[in-house]
Amino acid sequence: MINGEKKIARPFRWGIVGGGRTSQVGYKHRLGALMDNTNFELVAAAFDIDPERCVDFGRELNMDPARCYPDYKTLFAEEAKREDGIEVVDVATPNFQHYEVTKAALEAGLHVICEKPLFFEREQGEEIKKLAEEKGKIVAVTYGFSGFPMLKQMRAMIRDGAIGKVNMVELRYTHGFGCDATADVKAEGQKWRVDPKKVGRGFVLGDLSTHTFYMSELICPELKLDEVLCFRQAFVGSRYPLEDNAYVLMKYEGGAVGRMWTSAVNAGDMTSQHIRIVGSKASLEWNDSTADRLIFEEQGKPQQVLTRGMDYLDDLAKEDERLGALHFEGLPESWANLYTRFAIVMDAKNRGDEETIKNTIYPDIDAGIDGIRWINACAESADKGSVWTKF
Repeated sequence: MINGEKKIARPFRWGIVGGGRTSQVGYKHRLGALMDNTNFELVAAAFDIDPERCVDFGRELNMDPARCYPDYKTLFAEEAKREDGIEVVDVATPNFQHYEVTKAALEAGLHVICEKPLFFEREQGEEIKKLAEEKGKIVAVTYGFSGFPMLKQMRAMIRDGAIGKVNMVELRYTHGFGCDATADVKAEGQKWRVDPKKVGRGFVLGDLSTHTFYMSELICPELKLDEVLCFRQAFVGSRYPLEDNAYVLMKYEGGAVGRMWTSAVNAGDMTSQHIRIVGSKASLEWNDSTADRLIFEEQGKPQQVLTRGMDYLDDLAKEDERLGALHFEGLPESWANLYTRFAIVMDAKNRGDEETIKNTIYPDIDAGIDGIRWINACAESADKGSVWTKF
């Protein structure tokens, strides 16, 4: 159980690029990193392309204005001169900047925590993976929903054969907040998400479905995706050639199949992510609107509902427990669980402890590369007329 005690000798000195006042995700990063007050200490940032806004926002977070920099290059250069300079940097910028900032951070000798999707091309991911290995640093990816304990309970039950052979993977991440184009032109955090030059080859395929796809990999690590077939639409026409709705069929090695529905135009939907794993003798179902509960349905028997925090859960799920049963946990705790794991593997990397890194479940550089492969394979399939495309 997590009770806030330190898991590493001291907090990492941490900086952020992006994630400023108008960011949709910056606060989530800070909540995750700082919740336990033992893993990271926010000491420097380049929050904003406007230097005055950066300093003002940093001051409102009780930061030293002198360590709120006008851009990431200045941040890295100036912090490198300090004995107490940053050791880890968070890349919370729009997608098109991820690669250049991550590369510069590694070259500056920093561990990196990067927003998803990681980069535009798989080759960029492989290059960064090699660079990180050369520098002895960790690159982690903030698939922020993947820290919910009941996802690891699903992983444990599938590992132990509770549902038999996995036959079907049903995934969904939808909402209705993109039903019109208003936010596309007014909201700072939305404008770049519908610009192909800044977001890459997909809108909801990258912004939403990469989360759920990674979660399926976490739950079913033995399943290897082979091919995808994607059918995508821009119901708000100004978003074309990007999509605001997509359906993806999946074929896995070994015969399992799957589906993904991802959408920003599912009018009225507030339930967000659903995951159902169907086995040869039972099924597991979870959604993030009731993240503390996991439904277990064994053929021919009454439905069971497993609840977070209970002693009957697997140790894998209980290791991320924070509040105990009856007290609801949510997205901030999920992010905090991820940041705890990031701190653990970064500390282990510094100490040369590869065994701890190997045994810690977290979204690493390979998970980020898989996200790139997912987006590009889906986009390629759709653009060729919805044909089966190798993952």
